[in-house]
Amino acid sequence: RHGLTVIYDAAHAFGVTKDGVPIGTFGDASMFSFHATKVFNTIEGGAVCFSDDGLRDKLQRLKNFGICGSEDAELVGGNAKMNEFCAAMGLCNLRHVDDEIAARARVEERYRIHLVGVKGLTLIDHQLGVRCNHAYFPVFFEDDFGATRDEVLDALAAEGLYGRRYFYPLVSDFTCYRGRFN
Repeated sequence: RHGLTVIYDAAHAFGVTKDGVPIGTFGDASMFSFHATKVFNTIEGGAVCFSDDGLRDKLQRLKNFGICGSEDAELVGGNAKMNEFCAAMGLCNLRHVDDEIAARARVEERYRIHLVGVKGLTLIDHQLGVRCNHAYFPVFFEDDFGATRDEVLDALAAEGLYGRRYFYPLVSDFTCYRGRFN
């Protein structure tokens, strides 16, 4: 309505669909992370899906130092090309991504069986029409749970289990940004 470009942060959303439509087709561009912690990974790297073919040349230049031709760089770019090892790892992992998503779904189902109805614990339901990739299983600890989120994390850590607070801390709370954008 306002002629704005819409860029989706789809970092965690590989394999996600809404009403059968892949998330990478939403907006003008969707950016995926293929970091080692993601459902689909190439160890490091990512991808951008876009609907405007006019972005192709600009993105190609941006990922290759802004270079256009053999003797000029018309944009300030970076080195954002995926190396061959990461690409090969991605091809290997792509064969197994559906199995990985299914395994994560089974783990999530076990959590739900044991945690649904626990007083003071709120589980997030999946949206209607969304095929999720089960990348995360967020829960909210309400005041009447009997322990704070941080106390639960400490108790899990004492048992050798790793939970974490996503997305914490906020980037704006990092020392290098603190107070710069108030």
